[in-house]
Amino acid sequence: MPTLLPNSIDEVQELLKKADYVADRSLATVLYLSLKMGRPLFLEGEAGVGKTEIAKVLADQLDRPLIRLQCYEGLDVSSAVYEWNYARQMIEIRLAEATDSAEKEQLGNDIFSEKFLIKRPLLNALEDTGRGAPVLLIDELDRTDEPFEAYLLEVLSDFQITIPELGTIAAKEAPIVIITSNRTREIHDALKRRCLYHWVDYPNAEREKEIIGRKLPGADKKLSAQIVAFVQKLREDPALFKLPGIAESLDWTNALTELNVISLDPDVINDTLGVLLKYQDDIAKIQGSEAADIIAQINSELEQSNDNSG
Repeated sequence: MPTLLPNSIDEVQELLKKADYVADRSLATVLYLSLKMGRPLFLEGEAGVGKTEIAKVLADQLDRPLIRLQCYEGLDVSSAVYEWNYARQMIEIRLAEATDSAEKEQLGNDIFSEKFLIKRPLLNALEDTGRGAPVLLIDELDRTDEPFEAYLLEVLSDFQITIPELGTIAAKEAPIVIITSNRTREIHDALKRRCLYHWVDYPNAEREKEIIGRKLPGADKKLSAQIVAFVQKLREDPALFKLPGIAESLDWTNALTELNVISLDPDVINDTLGVLLKYQDDIAKIQGSEAADIIAQINSELEQSNDNSG
């Protein structure tokens, strides 16, 4: 039996924390409402802030199957919903012709039966799993084309799909739908109106330290504090092309721990910036004197903070 849905915002936060996902109150609230109202949840935000992880955590903590549709340019119905197994259908036709055992009308019905149907994520999400409604993750919807977005709007309206040869397949229980977007393009208002909306922002320093502490409990506390302070400074720089997300903070912490680093210094930063930043122009801007200035500033601030707390 699947785990029952949480009955309060606090229960949602606890459910997420059990999987070491640290959510702020506003995210927990909209997630609770999405589950309670049976509405898709549309999450927008920069890459690496934890949008996809929410669907994974929900599926794990609620003991529901996770069905993921990874979006990309050119995604169509045959890749997202269903297609017919044409090779197997041709074999069936050849066998029938060889044995002369089937009438044409009956053969037509047979080859368009469910056993020749290849089910893709959207169709799978409408099926009864025996474990409750699945979690359907539609990841990076902004990468798709507008015609597919229009088709998805129809699916999300009634949670049913019509296959001309078989008829309409409707979900007995609507799936839990999480849609993510990195906002490389705007999603139409018509689809957003079907959903509850939340912008997933970068975490503040306190929450980022808690996330690193939960995800990487073996990391040195002083090093983690320096990393969080350094990353927070980078996010204030409007000249950077791509700001580091929490995923990059975790990667950098893990990498420095593997290198047995216990404190940030300019040389360590210069050698490992490629873990944190993903564009050469950004790396070139921070390397050298910029990195030295930032680490000197944050060390001074951390020392002052420790003196005040002491």
